[in-house]
Amino acid sequence: MKSAADSFAQLRMDRKQCCAKLSVQPSRGLVDEKFIVLVQKVPPGLQLTVHALYKCEDGHNWEAFGHYTANATGTVNVAEDPSLGGTYSGVEQMGLLWSLRPVPGSKPGLRMRKMNVQTPMEVTISVYEGHQTEGFMDKVPLASVLVERWYMAPGVCRIPITEGGLTATLFLPPGPGPFPGVLDLWGGGGKLVEYRAALLASHGFASLALDYLTSKITLETGKMVGNEYFETAYRVLQQHPQVLGSRIAMLGLSFGTSVTLKMAAYSQVIKLRCAVCISGSHVQPVDGSVGQVLSFFNENSDKTRFSEENEVIWRELLLPIPTDPTLKVDVGRLQCPLLLVVGEDDQNWPARESAMDIKEMMQQAGNSHLLTVLSYPNAGHLIEPPFVPHARASKFRTVTTGTSVMVMCLWGGETVAHSRAQEDAWKKILVFLRENLYGGGAASLSNL
Repeated sequence: MKSAADSFAQLRMDRKQCCAKLSVQPSRGLVDEKFIVLVQKVPPGLQLTVHALYKCEDGHNWEAFGHYTANATGTVNVAEDPSLGGTYSGVEQMGLLWSLRPVPGSKPGLRMRKMNVQTPMEVTISVYEGHQTEGFMDKVPLASVLVERWYMAPGVCRIPITEGGLTATLFLPPGPGPFPGVLDLWGGGGKLVEYRAALLASHGFASLALDYLTSKITLETGKMVGNEYFETAYRVLQQHPQVLGSRIAMLGLSFGTSVTLKMAAYSQVIKLRCAVCISGSHVQPVDGSVGQVLSFFNENSDKTRFSEENEVIWRELLLPIPTDPTLKVDVGRLQCPLLLVVGEDDQNWPARESAMDIKEMMQQAGNSHLLTVLSYPNAGHLIEPPFVPHARASKFRTVTTGTSVMVMCLWGGETVAHSRAQEDAWKKILVFLRENLYGGGAASLSNL
C-alpha cells in the first residue's frame, strides 16, 4: 500500500509529465459567436485556472479567469464544467470574455471599446496549474492559444462617407446585394463609433455608422448639426446601389434614441421600416435641434446626483416624465414597428419610466401593436453586443454645446445580469431587424 508521501511524489511526477492540450473552437470568429474552450491530457483531479488576457488598442490589459478541477478523464470543458471561482462562477461558456476586467493596478474608469474594426480582438487563452488569482504575467502557463474575435466578417466592405458633409462609415455585407439598411447612432460621447455597424453588416445589413456630435462639419464651424444632417445620412444610405431603399431602419442608443424617435415621428424624408431604441427616452423639446435638446438637458443639471464613489448619476434630469406634449416626442405618430430595449438599473437615463410612458401614449393613440419592449432587471445603460465586458461606471467625455467635459459616469447594472441582457437583446434585435427588413411585416412577439 502506497504511503501518503509516495502518492504525493507520484502526483508531482504526473504534473511534471503533464503536457496539457488546450484548444479553442472556433479560434477565429465573430465577437457574438460562442467558442468552446477545452483542456485535455491533465491528471484527473488537478486544479486548473483558465485565463483570458486582452490588450486594448489604448494599451491597457484586461483579464478574466475561472477556477476548474479536471474530471476523471483529465479534461475541463468550459462550456460544460462549473467555474469554482475567479471573475465568474458556475457554468459560463463565455465568462472568459464578458467578465474581462482591467488588470490590477490599472487606472480607474476604463471601458473596453474596439476602435479599429479592420483588425480583430486578439485574446490569449491560457491554462495554469492551481487555482490562481493574481500575478499571471509572472507565471508560466501549461498551454496557451491565441483567439481572434472580429466585428467584420470576411467579405464585409468598409467605406468612409464624406458626401453631403457627413462624417460616417458604411459597412456592406459580402455579396452583390441589394441589402436592407440600418442607420446606426451612438450617444452623447460623440465620435465615429463603428463596431456595432460592422457587426450588423456581418449579419446581412448595410449599416451606416454616423458621427453627429463631433462631425467634421461641427469641428470646423463650431455649430451643432441640424435635423437635415440625419435626413442626408438617410438619403445616402437609401440611394446607395447596394441598398434596398425602401427597407431601412434606425438604431439608436442613449442620445441616439432621442434622434431616432424624433426622425421616425416627424421627418418628411425619413421613412423607416422599423426602429430600435436602446437605453433612451422620448423626452425632449420636439421642435428643438440637436444643440437645443442638449441645452434642455443641461437646464436640468441641478438634478444631477452622485454615488458614494462620486460617480455622476443623470437619470433624474428627465424626471418626472413631463405631461407637456411639447416636451416629448409624439410616439402616437409612429407608423413603423418600434423595439425598446431597457436596462431596469439604468443610472444614466430614465429608460424604464420612458418606456412605460411611451407604451401608455401608444395605447392611447391606437398604435401600441407596433411596440415591443424588452426590459431587463439589474441591467444598466450600456447594453452592447454580446460578451462586451460590463462597465458599471467609466470615464465619459460629455459633448455639449461648445464644451467638452470628462466625468466619471455611473451607468448601472450588475455584471452577470447585464451580460445576460446583452446576449438576449442582441439576438432579439437581429430577429426584429430580419423580420421587418427582410420579411414582409412587423415582427411578432412570439418570434422575440
